[in-house]
Amino acid sequence: MHQYYMFTLVWGYVAFFHPFYISLTDIRYNPEAKSVEIAQRIFWDDLEVALAKTYDKKVDFLNPDDPDQLEALLEDYLTAHNQIHINGKKVQLMYLGHEVEEDAAWFYLEAKKIAKPKSVQITNTLLFSQFEDQQNIVNFYMDEKPKSLLLDKRKETGSLNF
Repeated sequence: MHQYYMFTLVWGYVAFFHPFYISLTDIRYNPEAKSVEIAQRIFWDDLEVALAKTYDKKVDFLNPDDPDQLEALLEDYLTAHNQIHINGKKVQLMYLGHEVEEDAAWFYLEAKKIAKPKSVQITNTLLFSQFEDQQNIVNFYMDEKPKSLLLDKRKETGSLNF
């Protein structure tokens, strides 16, 4: 009986304190503007780790010494780790900026002059090099209901057809 309580206590401790690593990406096709609009929610402390390791620089996301340098790092990192092909053609992503929301931040990207998607191939490798258990949820909206992908180190790329 004593072992049962110890097991329960240890398992509860591990489950409570074990971190999870996940990001959310919402991609919307805007037919009027013929653009793809991307919003990504990423835990900013995880992103600090990724930026510091990738660029060998100390990164303070909430209080950067040089906000312009932080924006440049974010643009480089996000455009390098997000690849989209629509109808077989690689899309050129532009970083627009970000906004902080408690323990995470929203990052915005856009691509213009995009034909209506019939096929979409998405590669999202955000934080994969830093966190073994990282999972990236991707929702692609053509209308109201999205088509979704769950990407991780074993599956970095997914395809959708419309």
